[in-house]
Amino acid sequence: MIMRKVKVVEARNHWPEKFRQEAKTLHDLLGNIVTDIHHIGSTSVPNLAAKPIIDILLEVSDLQALDDQSEKLINIGYVAKGEYGIEGRRYFKKGGDDRTHHLHAFITGDPHAHRHLAFRNYLKAHPEVREQYAQLKKQIAKDVNGDVADYCAGKNDFVEQHVAKAVDWAGAS
Repeated sequence: MIMRKVKVVEARNHWPEKFRQEAKTLHDLLGNIVTDIHHIGSTSVPNLAAKPIIDILLEVSDLQALDDQSEKLINIGYVAKGEYGIEGRRYFKKGGDDRTHHLHAFITGDPHAHRHLAFRNYLKAHPEVREQYAQLKKQIAKDVNGDVADYCAGKNDFVEQHVAKAVDWAGAS
């Protein structure tokens, strides 16, 4: 079995368009349960090095309705992972070992959704933090030889610290 390896690359201009294409597909597929779709994660932040995986935050009116339609997502290549460690989330991945998309679905207004959006916006508004994050991610990916778990663990403290700052910053904005 080949283990998926983390690869961090410089920002790509086509990431926003890849998000828009997938967002349209998701909206067309899921219809009126979708209340909003956001591009999140590092690929949503201009000039931020990232794993080349499009992270999507899907806000829905009803998680059960999403669960009832998860077969539609599976039919277009997503793998359903349930809450996957975050209560109230539905997580889907697409692309197998050559991952292309992560889909994080929450009920509209969920605090976890707010945290994702606050962190994205904070990184956009604070280029010095964005650059620190980029350098950290590149260094960790190199240091852990692409090991996914070690990569996530290596950046966790930085992310948690800045998510907390981002939530405070968003509340003050």
